[in-house]
Amino acid sequence: MKKRIYLLLHWLIILNFLVQILYSASMVFFVVRPEGVRGPLLGSAKNMAFEMMVTRRLYAIEFWIAFSGLAIYLALTEFKVLFPKKEE
Repeated sequence: MKKRIYLLLHWLIILNFLVQILYSASMVFFVVRPEGVRGPLLGSAKNMAFEMMVTRRLYAIEFWIAFSGLAIYLALTEFKVLFPKKEE
């Protein structure tokens, strides 16, 4: 029973990271953008309002924090098994 609770918690943490990554990526690429712009900003970034640029950057930072958190969590929980310690 205790192992199932830990496994459920483990997958909830991973799911939380994935949802956060998808949410912040969708905000950067699809929601917070100037009118008439699709895809990367390129030259239209020069004409973008300061508040919108800051909002996009904050969502991008949120994306990288969630992505890094997931990578660190997976390294500590999943990939640690792949690299056993060498005993001398």
